[in-house]
Amino acid sequence: MIIALSLLLILIAIILLITLAIIDFRTYYLPNIYVFPFAAAGILFHLATKAALLSPIFIIAGALVGFLSLYVIRLVANHYYKKDTLGLGDVKLMGAAGIWLGLDGILLALTIGAIAGMIHGVIYGLYLKHKHKKPVNFGQLNIPAGPGFIIGIFLASIPLYKNFVLNMIATIFNI
Repeated sequence: MIIALSLLLILIAIILLITLAIIDFRTYYLPNIYVFPFAAAGILFHLATKAALLSPIFIIAGALVGFLSLYVIRLVANHYYKKDTLGLGDVKLMGAAGIWLGLDGILLALTIGAIAGMIHGVIYGLYLKHKHKKPVNFGQLNIPAGPGFIIGIFLASIPLYKNFVLNMIATIFNI
């Protein structure tokens, strides 16, 4: 039962992250109705597995670092640019991801996510330059941050969850 529940929670998390990426691409918004269940699934997963993959301290530290690091960046950037630069949905998403990834994993997810966002911005800027045949002001380019961070979450989760998932599947199918 615990095996099936833990795999179901991972599947729910994957579906929620894909849903969030699609919504953010279309609307530049990460709704709480999907971010909070992603966080709750992480808490339930760690309860169901008795924190087999991460200690409670690392889970809490991951959530705090994920949330606070982006919240501070948001405060500083909003002050500097005098407008909203990073949505609270992105901040909450990375706090929720910290529950799943712990301290080390959230730092990796933030780094990969920032790089993925930068690559997305450069590609989108070059596309706009080609489309409009004029230079693009990359300082004013507006792209959703969530999809980049979600790529970071997925990639950072592989080393943490790969063996667990493979072992659970092997257990279910008696391999």
